Amino acid sequence: MSHSQPKLDTSPHVSDEVRKTTCYMCACRCGIDVHMKDGKVAYIEGNRDHPVNKGVLCAKGSAGIMQHNAPSRLRAPLKRVGPRGSGEFEEISWDEALEIATGWLRPLREEAPEKLAFFTGRDQSQSITSFWAQNFGTPNYAAHGGFCSVNMAAAGIYTMGGAFWEFGQPDWENTKLFMIFGVAEDHDSNPIKMGIGRLKERGAKVIGVNPIRTGYNAVADEWVGITPGTDGLFILALVHELLRAGKIDLEYLARYTNAPVLVNGDPKSPEHGLFLRDEAGKPQVIDRRTGKLAAFDAQGVKPDLSATHRQAGITHRPVMHLLAERYMDPAYAPEAVAERVGVSAARIRAIAAELARVAFEEEIVLEREWTDFRGEKHTEMRGRPVSFHAMRGISAHSNGFQTCRALHMLQILLGSVEVPGGFRFKPPYPKPMNIHPTPHCKVTPGKPLDGPHLGFVRGPEDLALKEDGSPARIDKAFTWENPMSAHGMMHMVISNAHRVFPTRSTRCSCIWRTCRGIRP
Repeated sequence: MSHSQPKLDTSPHVSDEVRKTTCYMCACRCGIDVHMKDGKVAYIEGNRDHPVNKGVLCAKGSAGIMQHNAPSRLRAPLKRVGPRGSGEFEEISWDEALEIATGWLRPLREEAPEKLAFFTGRDQSQSITSFWAQNFGTPNYAAHGGFCSVNMAAAGIYTMGGAFWEFGQPDWENTKLFMIFGVAEDHDSNPIKMGIGRLKERGAKVIGVNPIRTGYNAVADEWVGITPGTDGLFILALVHELLRAGKIDLEYLARYTNAPVLVNGDPKSPEHGLFLRDEAGKPQVIDRRTGKLAAFDAQGVKPDLSATHRQAGITHRPVMHLLAERYMDPAYAPEAVAERVGVSAARIRAIAAELARVAFEEEIVLEREWTDFRGEKHTEMRGRPVSFHAMRGISAHSNGFQTCRALHMLQILLGSVEVPGGFRFKPPYPKPMNIHPTPHCKVTPGKPLDGPHLGFVRGPEDLALKEDGSPARIDKAFTWENPMSAHGMMHMVISNAHRVFPTRSTRCSCIWRTCRGIRP
């Protein structure tokens, strides 16, 4: 007796149309093709024509379908109808929701906009929420950034005008030694995977620094199992060894960094620790050609890394002097830090030696004509094929800002920023500090705020303070206590509100992300 076999469709119809967009499941911003069937999202795949991921898509990106299809997704605004915490809600129309919200918010905007504390989570729409908050007029706004990797971004921008991740990436085609710190399969995952694949194809070496050997560290050629939170000390030990051995790029430091800029060295001077500047405010160096003061960026200037200058009884020394004096201190020697970082002194020295060997003995020379920022023409470009990357393992720590600054200093000492084989910026970065916005906090009832909430403080005049010197923001961001907050301090909002209004803050009525009745 024969049984007929069911006919199988080996090529089912997946979709009626394909819509191209960008994945927002992390900050990678990969290009995706969204397949639609019967008007619904049916399938997501990577866009092979997109420059970021070239068709690669991770599990998070594929799971983005659940943003539309999850049974728990809200379909309409909900209004609480039972006691707080009871979980009793009813669906209402958008018109009713907007009427409730504007009923709460209109009196605040007309009388005291700062009473609205508007802090958002990782909703990927900060450009919209910040625009709304600024036009409402409250200074009390920030997004999730203070929880995430903003300390790294701020460290990079303050140090060299840009940072890892969205600002740039290693020169994957020419790097010969790639060192990663605290990098797991999280943000920027697809470009990192693709980049490491290209490194492996070329036989380039990968060193992974992480407490556990998972993810990218599992495919690294060498794994450094560091004690959590000590990456900065480990990096400064590498700096110590490079300085001690003289394995730093002196020409790069003199030409393209502020290492030769003169600093006031008199502790009694009100300008102590600040750059010596001319009448136009330009930092001063000693020109090797003339032995005299000159503006750092003046055409034809050859900055001197070693010359000091005495003026009005005050000695001014180059930044390089201060750096060498600080980090050649025995406190940063491998023997002094080995026990704390969990890496032997011999291994720290070996890694420093490997960095120096690749940077200076395997340099890349491109015969290309180019002109530097002083207008000087060059016939070739020299590259240090050593690159670095850092991520959440660094940023998710109280010392992440300083750790990342140390890592950028290591890059700069090796001359591996904006050169072939090193770290390369993505336009429009790098940006000078004066191009970035500063925080604004001036409140005018019934009017928008006087400027953007968040930004980069360049001096005391940029702090978000009231006329009496008290914090203008409820999170106390951009104050003397927390000057370089960059994206605000969302984690301090509830505790600060409770300290000032311990009863009111616990009775706060909220809809969506809004919170009323709280004054900083």
